[in-house]
Amino acid sequence: MDRVGNINIFVSEGAGADSIVAEMTARGQEVPRDAFGHVKLDAVNPGKWFGEQFAKMLGAEKVLVQKSGYFARAAPANAADLAVIARCVHHSVECSLRRESGVVGQDEERGDVLRAIEFARIKGGKPFDVNTPWFHDVLAAIGQPFTDAVAVGGH
Repeated sequence: MDRVGNINIFVSEGAGADSIVAEMTARGQEVPRDAFGHVKLDAVNPGKWFGEQFAKMLGAEKVLVQKSGYFARAAPANAADLAVIARCVHHSVECSLRRESGVVGQDEERGDVLRAIEFARIKGGKPFDVNTPWFHDVLAAIGQPFTDAVAVGGH
């Protein structure tokens, strides 16, 4: 921060939610939840919370919190991204025609098969495994070494 005047901190969606909920509960605030009982992340706003925590620790004068979608759109999709998108779109249409509902993606619990994953099986709270091979491939491709700082919060 001293050298270039700013820092970027990327935080996983839902990170710190337990701490935020604990703080809200301790203050007697109602924790907003969806119909399934999950904490509404947009309402508790982990990004804002982390921004405030880091600003205090770093002595930052200004904080800008952006959702990852803004950063993700900072570069065009590559050929591999487009291929995955096309496969998901085609499969989504096929599922729709069969009146099969769910979220289309590679189902980790079923051998990464592309399928409509049942809504009841989709939930938060699963920690990101920083030791998964594709994550190390991404780090290598962007010239980012795997360090203890990367592994903070990883499992």
